[in-house]
Amino acid sequence: MTMDVTFFYGALFLYVVGTLAYLLLLSVKGGLLARLATAATVGGFMLHTVALLLRLVAAGRPPLSNTYEALSFFAWVTVLVYLGLEFWFQRKVMGAFVLPIVLLATAAAASLPKGPGLPSALAGTGIWLHVTFVLLGNAALALTCGVGLMYLLQERQLKSKSLGPMYHRLPSLEFLDGLGHRALLVGFPLLTVGLVTGALQAQAAWGRVLTWDPTQVLSLLAWVMYAGLLQARLTGGWRGRKAALLAVVSFCALLVTFVGVSVLVGRPHLGN
Repeated sequence: MTMDVTFFYGALFLYVVGTLAYLLLLSVKGGLLARLATAATVGGFMLHTVALLLRLVAAGRPPLSNTYEALSFFAWVTVLVYLGLEFWFQRKVMGAFVLPIVLLATAAAASLPKGPGLPSALAGTGIWLHVTFVLLGNAALALTCGVGLMYLLQERQLKSKSLGPMYHRLPSLEFLDGLGHRALLVGFPLLTVGLVTGALQAQAAWGRVLTWDPTQVLSLLAWVMYAGLLQARLTGGWRGRKAALLAVVSFCALLVTFVGVSVLVGRPHLGN
C-alpha cells in the first residue's frame, strides 16, 4: 500500500468517527461529543489533504484521473465546505447531514482500484478543468441536499406539533431555506461550467459533444433538474418544502450518476 492510500484510509477512519459523533448529537447534547465530532472531522481532513498532496507529487498531475481520485477529491472538497460553514455559523448539527455523504463517497472510493489514470489522449488541462468544476459543483450541491433534509425534518416536527430535542438543535426553516438557496447559486454554475468543459473535451477527443455514456446522460438529467429548481426559485417563487424536496431528489440523481454508475454498475465515465 502506498503512503497516500495509507493516509486516505486514516482519513476514512476519522470520517467514520466524526459521522457517528455528529449523528449522536441529534439526540444527545454534550460538549465533549461535539468537540470529538469536529476534531475527528478536522483530523480526517488533514490526513486527506496529505493523501491528495502525496498523490499529486507522485503522479505529477492533479489527483483527478480515475473514479477513486474523483470520489476522494469530491469528499475532500465537501468536508472543506462543511468545516467552513461549521466555523462560520457554529451549527454542528449540519454535520449529521453532510458527513454521511462524505463517508459514502470515501467508502465508495476505498472500494475501487487506485489506478490507472486517464488515457494519454484525454489527459490535459481541459479534462482537469472539467473534473474540477464538476466536483466543486457537486460539493456545493451536496450541501443543498443536507440542508434540504434538515428543512424537511424541521418542518415535519413543526407540523406535528411534537417538538422533540432535534427541533431545538436544528436551525430555523428560514435559515435553512436561505442557506440551501445560496448553495444552489454557487453549485449550479460550477456544475454547468463543468459540463460545458466536458462537452468541449469530448468534441476534441472524439469529434462529438455527446458520447451518450450513462454518466454523461444522467449528468445532463441532473443538470436539468437543478436548472428547473433554480428557475422555480428565481421566477416561480418556490421556497420551503418544494424547493427542499427537489434539492434532495436532484442530489440523489447526482449520486446515481457519480457513485451508482461508476461504482455499483461498474461503468466508469469515459472521462475518468
